[in-house]
Amino acid sequence: FLHGGWAHLIGNMIYLAIFGDNVEDRLGRLRYLAFYLLTGIAAGLAQAHLYPDSAVPTVGASGAISGVLGAFLVLYPQARVLSVVPLLFFFPVVELPALLYLGFWFLMQLANGTAALTIARDSGGVAWGAHVGGFVAGMALAPVLRRRQSYPPVWRDQYAQRGTI
Repeated sequence: FLHGGWAHLIGNMIYLAIFGDNVEDRLGRLRYLAFYLLTGIAAGLAQAHLYPDSAVPTVGASGAISGVLGAFLVLYPQARVLSVVPLLFFFPVVELPALLYLGFWFLMQLANGTAALTIARDSGGVAWGAHVGGFVAGMALAPVLRRRQSYPPVWRDQYAQRGTI
């Protein structure tokens, strides 16, 4: 969980704070821990597969956090995300559908990763393959690991007494 600097760490923590708690709520603590570790491993494997000759060490948690973003997209497709959109000297906050926000984010990772593999032949120090691999792993694992919906205990007890559950 070593990071390449404060900006790298803070950027990752912002995404984790915005999306991670919702995914943890849906998976449960232990499943979330397993999910996070598995998407981190998948991200590392994707990065190693796509950039086998890279001599640059891969650090950070962005692959696992990308998995969290992929899971959020699958688990909360109708959610809305507040985002800052820089326009010259103005920075308005807009509310965007998660599908649009995370879909655009994923396409940017995919485009930059493809460019790094084909055109630039240099990743610029960003683990694009880990971002893409983690996101896809998160989308695949979230439906498998999510808790099945259950009624809250108070609600369940209240209606169980009436014989409606």
